[in-house]
Amino acid sequence: MWAVAAAAAGAALLVAAAPGSVPQRPGTAYLGGHAEAFVTLLVGRSLEAGPGGTAACSGQAFRDGTCAGRHVRRVRATARGAGAVLREDGGPGTARPGRAGAGHTVLLPTDPGGPLEIGLAEPGQLTDVTVRDAHGRHVGGALDRHGRRWANTEPLRAGELYTVHVGAQDAAGTSVGATMAFRTAPPPEGGRLTAEFGPRPGTYGVGQIVTASLSRPVAASDREARARVERSLQVSSEPAVEGAWHWVDGSTLHYRPRTYWPAHAVVRVSSGLDGVEIDGHTYGGPSEPVEFTVGDRVEALTDAAAHEMTVRRNGRVLRRIPVTTGKAGFRTRTGIKVVLGQEYKVRMRGDSVGIPRGTNEFYDLPVYYATRVTWSGEYVHAAPWSAASHGKENVSHGCTGMSTANAAWFFDTVRIGDVVRVVNSGGEPMAPFDNGFGDWNVDWRAWLAGSALADAPLPARAAVSQPAARTPSRLQPLA
Repeated sequence: MWAVAAAAAGAALLVAAAPGSVPQRPGTAYLGGHAEAFVTLLVGRSLEAGPGGTAACSGQAFRDGTCAGRHVRRVRATARGAGAVLREDGGPGTARPGRAGAGHTVLLPTDPGGPLEIGLAEPGQLTDVTVRDAHGRHVGGALDRHGRRWANTEPLRAGELYTVHVGAQDAAGTSVGATMAFRTAPPPEGGRLTAEFGPRPGTYGVGQIVTASLSRPVAASDREARARVERSLQVSSEPAVEGAWHWVDGSTLHYRPRTYWPAHAVVRVSSGLDGVEIDGHTYGGPSEPVEFTVGDRVEALTDAAAHEMTVRRNGRVLRRIPVTTGKAGFRTRTGIKVVLGQEYKVRMRGDSVGIPRGTNEFYDLPVYYATRVTWSGEYVHAAPWSAASHGKENVSHGCTGMSTANAAWFFDTVRIGDVVRVVNSGGEPMAPFDNGFGDWNVDWRAWLAGSALADAPLPARAAVSQPAARTPSRLQPLA
């Protein structure tokens, strides 16, 4: 068993090298009469933020083990079978080798947001670095231009077991390698941020918005924390579409495609927040994923000036319905709305929308076949009391009224998430977020501006909702 020196301790590193044989030459070690090629790997983690924070330090300081806030271990990568477990013996700068036990690791009390760095202590080059957690998720990383130092470009997670495979070549070009394992410290109690996704599993219309409600707010001033959250909230669909998250407030995000969801798409929403450091005090926790399907593309277009609603399914006109919309002083909101719910019978009262009792405009009616499009009480519903005005004039207090037969048909035709658009009403524009799902009234450029990744390259901030398979953090072998 070959000896391994450590500049600092804090983790168990499981080390195993691929067996092989190499010709004898100066500078090689000899084990049991066999030549052994090797390079010394420097493996460093930030244990705490030093004067220089957790930013990458210079190559020489890293090799010397003098980076502020870092502890560095030396691990020998060999071309011959060998194994060792590095264990802390109680004092910094010391370690002792031992037998490698299967899966045996020791807690590494590190800041998961700090860098994991792997370098070479002597001439040679890194050829392959793969970092993977116990769930098979790879950690992205990058090699410096000299091919002698690798650092992660994605944060590690708290309370996670990682396996690191390193391939290298010594000065003579002989391939060597090592495998290491370590576990990061768990997040502090009470510091978990989780997300509750909407909608619930089911089938929805093409305008359905994906929502994420966070268990605690993330300040708009902490853009990096918001970016970490946003990168961890994953939406995929079949077929794939371009889409992005938008921060509605500190604890609410909405996700939508650039245009409506494709008919019959399958949408999956999940969180990768678990173990991710958010802001130095808060870590992500587990969140339940959601999957839902999209039905036919059903759109209802109401032209208030023409007093007519046209309902289409997958582009084909199903019915043209005579309607009445909001009269002067109560104009129906213009713009795109999304069906929020359906109620067979609703009691509608004027004082619920600010009309005082005892005035001429006050009403108190049982209403049937009511399809809700705003939280404040705008519906598409049966209005038999105004039948003489359907298709002729606008006499309602803001809702879209029609005959009972047509309202029953509409009620049975649409579902939550379907699109209802109003034009030529003279009413106020539909608000984007505070009165239902008016998200589709925000143009795409403005939508992207509400992402914490707005300054990132386009693929990062407007992701295709069916991400490609994650590329392992591997380097191309040297020729």
